[in-house]
Amino acid sequence: MLLSIVVPTFNEAPNIEELVRRVAAAVDGAGIDAEIVFVDDSTDATPDVIGEVADRVAAERAADEASPLPIRLLHREHPTGGLGGAVMAGFAAAASDACLVMDGDLQHPPEEIPALWRRFARGDVDVVIASRYAGGGTAEGLADRTRVLVSKGATALTRAMFPIRLKDVSDPMTGFFLVDRRTVDDAQLKPRGFKILLEILARRPMRVAEVPFDFADRHAGESKASVRQGVHFLTQLTALRFGKMSLFAIIGGLGAIANVAIVWALTHLGVDYIVAAVIAAEVTIVGNFLLQERFVFQDMRENASGVWQRFAKSFAFNNAEAVIRIPIVALMVSGGHVSAVVATAITLVLAFFVRFVFHSLVVYAPRKAGASASPARGFVEELDAQATAPGEL
Repeated sequence: MLLSIVVPTFNEAPNIEELVRRVAAAVDGAGIDAEIVFVDDSTDATPDVIGEVADRVAAERAADEASPLPIRLLHREHPTGGLGGAVMAGFAAAASDACLVMDGDLQHPPEEIPALWRRFARGDVDVVIASRYAGGGTAEGLADRTRVLVSKGATALTRAMFPIRLKDVSDPMTGFFLVDRRTVDDAQLKPRGFKILLEILARRPMRVAEVPFDFADRHAGESKASVRQGVHFLTQLTALRFGKMSLFAIIGGLGAIANVAIVWALTHLGVDYIVAAVIAAEVTIVGNFLLQERFVFQDMRENASGVWQRFAKSFAFNNAEAVIRIPIVALMVSGGHVSAVVATAITLVLAFFVRFVFHSLVVYAPRKAGASASPARGFVEELDAQATAPGEL
């Protein structure tokens, strides 16, 4: 098998037959020994349609004595990692190390598969990207001018965030690419969104080539683009660039805003500023822990202590930190003539770094941590890994 074509699908039943027909024509015309691996997370009839089309294609090709185009289906009952997780599952199931990823809505024209394959077959690159913005490529399939501007803006932002890793990439947001799966670091890659190529390129240096293509109109069905996906992308981009510390900072920032707001509201209601600071601290401690569990340290929970133990450690530490911090706030207010709101904000910023160290290395520490030749060196290395991985330095 020369090429495995990985197609992640979510409710794309109307597009399957046409997609398979055009892929078969493209690979047959180019003499490429290929397979299609559908990784399906659908809630509609898409998996049934894939099965029916696969059976019909096999029967037709047997009757014509043509070489078969294997069509395999991996239906995920409990999807994890979104589209990125589906692509990684497809890589694992593929028969070939050369894996081409494309959408199931035909906005990625199957007729471009031979061009990507020919460039990859030269053997001097790890990934070949079908680009809307290189050479004669176009993005005409985007629904309207707003989506075009959003796409170009997101591309510019992404390239600015990774100027070294993406220096040879004009379209890091595309979902149409061919990669040698052996160059993808499974241990580092933690897909959490729909921009899987960005995940792959940001994790490690890759040899890249681009082939221009015309982004087509959707064949059938509805676009999956939404404001929620936009927010998810920004979160994904921030996490990739700055690692866990970025998400920790975002949550800490939200907690700080909530903390300051609570202090402001209570003091304006006549509550003493120390009492207001205590109430604000307790509310935000609990809220921050819940958000950190869900968005920051979710990949470390399995090997860490139980959730109630983690909560107890986090709650105890943050309260101990508050016991130290609140008197400092009081000193700044009474001795330094600083407002309660400003004093609270300053001390929260300083406390952020201490909190991150404690949560990374204590609250979510593995239950059975391996011995280190040098405890001090191990501490520094682990902190650095948690703070910056997997972003670009």
